[in-house]
Amino acid sequence: MSSPIVLLVEDNEDNRTIYTTILRHVGIDVIEAGNGEDGIRLARERNPAVILMDVAMPGIDGWEATRRLKADVDTAHIPVIALTAHAMAEDRQRAVEAGCEGYLAKPIEPRRVVEEVRKMLDRIAAAAPQ
Repeated sequence: MSSPIVLLVEDNEDNRTIYTTILRHVGIDVIEAGNGEDGIRLARERNPAVILMDVAMPGIDGWEATRRLKADVDTAHIPVIALTAHAMAEDRQRAVEAGCEGYLAKPIEPRRVVEEVRKMLDRIAAAAPQ
């Protein structure tokens, strides 16, 4: 059985490196996108199990990218975890309204990223037909 694929959409190269390294260390395959446009394209092409979505990116930001993915029948099922430096209650509500199933406020301890991804993967596995 192949390991799950996580799509990391993050414009900050250092954050991409940190999150990718820790996820791969625990056996999770990661594909990366540096902007919202590439994130949407890769989600459609690769059908990842989970998407980690930075919300503050130039061009198509993470909010809009998530809305587009959730509006597309081919990608609407993919859980999206928002990665944001905005930690106010209204930002969490905005994530829910955009279609995010998870929310992590930056700076994020890399282990929290792993915990949140595993929690989402466990949810997916529990919902899958046996």
